[in-house]
Amino acid sequence: QVQLVESGGGSVQAGGSLRISCAASGSDAERTSMAWFRQAAGKEREGVAVITIDGGRTNYATSVKGRFTISQDNAKKMIYLQMNSLKPEDTAMYYCAAGRMYSPSRWGDRNWYNYWGQGTQVTVSS
Repeated sequence: QVQLVESGGGSVQAGGSLRISCAASGSDAERTSMAWFRQAAGKEREGVAVITIDGGRTNYATSVKGRFTISQDNAKKMIYLQMNSLKPEDTAMYYCAAGRMYSPSRWGDRNWYNYWGQGTQVTVSS
């Protein structure tokens, strides 16, 4: 079992920055890959970024590439998402997810992940 708790969300103006965090606890064997997803009101949940725990491989959604950076601190079992140059369309609930495996082609599929946090809200105003 893995437990995930997100923090760090809030409100920011367009062009600003925010860092959100995910604290993991439980079995490391159950979280080979860690991802951030987001869900805006009335929209499907979409993958934002993923990182592998063993080697730090990363992937990003096209919409955030160059603006967002996913990172980890394995000693603390923390995952971070640094978000720069934020846009109003980045407004969403952001969720941390853990998966038992990593797939470069399926990382953005929510069904790939076994554990989810409760989410943290990010609001970007214009």
